[in-house]
This record gives sequence, C-alpha cells and structure tokens, in this order.
Amino acid sequence: MSATGAPLTGEAGTARSDFPRLLVEHASFAYHAARRVPQFTLEAVSFRAQCGELVTIVGPNASGKTTLLRLLSGVLRPLGGRVELEGVEVGRLDPRTRARRIAMVQQESTLVFPVRALEYVLQGRYPYSRGLRFAKEDDLSLATRALEQVSGAHLAERWMAELSGGEKQRVVLARALAQQPLLLLLDEPTLHLDIGGQVELLRQLAGLAGTGQVAIVVVTHELSLAAEFADQVVLMRKGRALGVGRPGEVLEESVLREVFRAPLRVEAGPGGRPRIRLEVRMD
Repeated sequence: MSATGAPLTGEAGTARSDFPRLLVEHASFAYHAARRVPQFTLEAVSFRAQCGELVTIVGPNASGKTTLLRLLSGVLRPLGGRVELEGVEVGRLDPRTRARRIAMVQQESTLVFPVRALEYVLQGRYPYSRGLRFAKEDDLSLATRALEQVSGAHLAERWMAELSGGEKQRVVLARALAQQPLLLLLDEPTLHLDIGGQVELLRQLAGLAGTGQVAIVVVTHELSLAAEFADQVVLMRKGRALGVGRPGEVLEESVLREVFRAPLRVEAGPGGRPRIRLEVRMD
C-alpha cells in the first residue's frame, strides 16, 4: 500500500464471492512439430487462487512453467480444460479487457526507445486510453502511486537505461500495477537480481497480495523464496504438476531431490514453512 492512498485495484472492482479470482481446471496444452507430433505436452493442471494469494510455480527447466503462465495470461488457449478469471474464460476476453484485468511481467522487457521511468510506467495505462491522446491527470496519479507502491518514487525522472537490475525490475512491476489488474503474472522476476534484490522483490509481492486486491502468480527457480513467501506452490516436472498446495505440503525433501536431481535438504522453519538448502559435502 502506498503512503498516499489505497492500493491500486482492478477495473472490475473487488473479487466476487461466488467465484475464485483464478480457476485452472484440467488445463492442458501441446506444442506440435511437423506431422503434428507433439514437441512438448503440458498435462492437465488444476489449481485455484483467491484474491490476496501469492502462488509460485516451481520446477526445473523445460517443466512447463512458462507454458502454464501463458495459459493463465490468455496468450495461449488450453487444448483441454479451462482457465477462468472470476468465472469468465480468459481466452474469451477481448484484448482490451484482458489487458485491464491481467498484467504479465516477462523475463525480459525490451526498450524500443529511450524513456524515463515514469513515462515507462504510464504505458500501463494504455488499455484505458481512447485513441491517440496524452496522459490525463488521473493516469499520472496512478502511475506515480504505482511507483510508490514498489518504493520507486525516487526513480521517476531517471532514464530506464541507467537503472540497475533491481531498480529496473521495480519500474517494470510498477507498470504492471498501473494496469490495475485483478491478476498479476510474473515470469522469473528475480532472474537478474542478487539475493538481496530477490528477497526484497518477493517481500514486495507478498505485501501487494496481502492488500487483498490482487492474486499473484510467480514462476521462479528460487525454491527458498517460494517456501518463504508463497501461499500455494505448484511443483512442475516434464509437463506435469506433481503437487499443488501449501509450501510445507508440496516441497518435501524426497520429492525435491528426485525432481531437481540435487542433494537438497528440507528443514522445518518458523510457522511451519520449510527451509530449503543445498547439502554440499567436501570429500
């Protein structure tokens, strides 16, 4: 929540009590090569996220994490099953409505031309624009508040090309918040951050979810961060969801060792959350 007002909320308002914010029910997908031979298959995945929850999708490379995230965003349509946002199939939303309700932060955000941070955040208001026009006062206010929510108000007049990895990620997140989404999706947002930046970003995301205004889904390789901050974890391997539930239910030592082929140690932490570390032996 910003120091100047309530958290940014989606155009559709508060969550409807008769539907979960996000419903994924037996959603599947397949990429095909020549002769329609499947190159990769995402088997049926099911989970739901309520408003105010932070869900992490974890798993090794090529496990289907990004494919699943693209199904949630509406970029891909499931071959089977369904993905719904407050009772409406995501794939049936027109592009403008989808952009107002779902914000996605990609692994890389390419800059086409030089732009200052506040101008970049204002791009998040594009789904609400009507033709070619300059930003209105309300748009500027919302963009400024979005920067404040990610502790980036001091970056407003800085050029994006001059920002550090952590600073840039704050601005990219602020642009997504300026869309006032009901659902916020992030694909490996900690990829270019040091450990301090990773913890700070997940803490901010957990705080945003805690406002009760948005559901957040994060794809990440960082098991420790998923264990510490997530309300739910979806564990993927080779296109299958091996487990869905609270971190302590899903992130079990024997399962993680098999999935990641690494000597991982899982210990009990405060509040029942697991603590995960790599067990290195010096022979």
